[in-house]
Amino acid sequence: MSDITKAIQALCDEKGLAYDVVFATIETALAAAYRKDFGNKQQNIKVKFNPETGDMQAWDVKTVVEDIEEETLEKAQEELSARREKAMAEGRELTEEETADLPRFNPKLEMMLTPAKEIKKKVKVGEVLEIVLEIPREFGRMAAQTAKQVVIQKIREAERSMVFEDFKGQEGQVTTAIIQRVEGHKVLVDIGKVTGILPSDQQVQREFYRPGAKMKFYVLSVNMGMRGPEILLSRNHPDLVKEVFAQEIPEIADGTITVKGIARDAGWRSKVAVFTSDEAIDPIGSCIGQRGSRINTIIEELGGEKLDVIQFSENAEEYVAKALSPAKVKKVELNESEKMAIATVAADQFSLAIGRNGQNVRLASQLTGWKISVKEDGGAQQVSSEDVVVEPVSEDIVEPVKEDVAPVEIAKESEPVAEKTVE
Repeated sequence: MSDITKAIQALCDEKGLAYDVVFATIETALAAAYRKDFGNKQQNIKVKFNPETGDMQAWDVKTVVEDIEEETLEKAQEELSARREKAMAEGRELTEEETADLPRFNPKLEMMLTPAKEIKKKVKVGEVLEIVLEIPREFGRMAAQTAKQVVIQKIREAERSMVFEDFKGQEGQVTTAIIQRVEGHKVLVDIGKVTGILPSDQQVQREFYRPGAKMKFYVLSVNMGMRGPEILLSRNHPDLVKEVFAQEIPEIADGTITVKGIARDAGWRSKVAVFTSDEAIDPIGSCIGQRGSRINTIIEELGGEKLDVIQFSENAEEYVAKALSPAKVKKVELNESEKMAIATVAADQFSLAIGRNGQNVRLASQLTGWKISVKEDGGAQQVSSEDVVVEPVSEDIVEPVKEDVAPVEIAKESEPVAEKTVE
């Protein structure tokens, strides 16, 4: 193995790139260096490099096209300029469809039939010619500098593409990352080879994003920007709760238990509906875990957010009643045509069913898909999920639940569930 091959392999190992990718980059850089010292801008140069011997060959690659008169090309250029000016006056860009009828000739990539026959007599239109180029001497300093810049640029682009492909497959998943720093209203997050962005509208207002803190984030989108991959993260997306449940509860990860729905008031409370067709499994008990161990871990990952885990039911009356937990519902009346439900509760359960700022009935409505009205049994009070007024939350950032709060206390506080109670 030559020193050149070893150097290429070392670069591959350092950057985590495939050998073929780096080798193709080197050949592209040599082509740029050739053009700088010996060629011209009208050449489409292809280089083949032998890393064992250090030898290289160069060609000018052209596609053969029909002959076009120079006068025709000049008229086509004038017409193209006129159409482009008209499009600019209309405040738009010229489309390819609008120029498809104009004859085109690219001297860098194409060669007309007549001069092509001087090189190869039996050449045909559409054929690709590889014209051998001489390498008169070694490259000069400027050409070497050009090659170096091309290598650096191409390897950087290859790294960006690799990172983009890696993270593109993680859209809709949860990743653990470290808070890097806060810039204005956005938070920069270190997720390994790239920095993710947590925009202000994807943050939880009562969370404090301390640099160096490790948190779970939902990967909202991965796009390729001008400076490389742009990864948008979220802490308030409902699917963050779903993915954290799947990570912490094996029965959900393997599909034994299914998350049927999530309604979330990020940072404050979430209602999660779970279901299983296996009668031997208690879906709520599996989510809570022994002495609240599983649900407590999830609550900590969500910064102390309270969780109501309820059992999904195909029976709408039963489902609505469970969704209003921790309140105990006496009966539920349904209006199928308007998708409305009236839940009747005892007087001492009325405020619990509504929840602070109408949160409980609002989340129950989101979870079930029914418009829910809570009615006091024997009283005149009745509140609809559509009538609750959401008070503006203070923009001040509040630190999450303190670390010295006992895990079991958090679990008890967060699981006012009718079906299962952690002792």
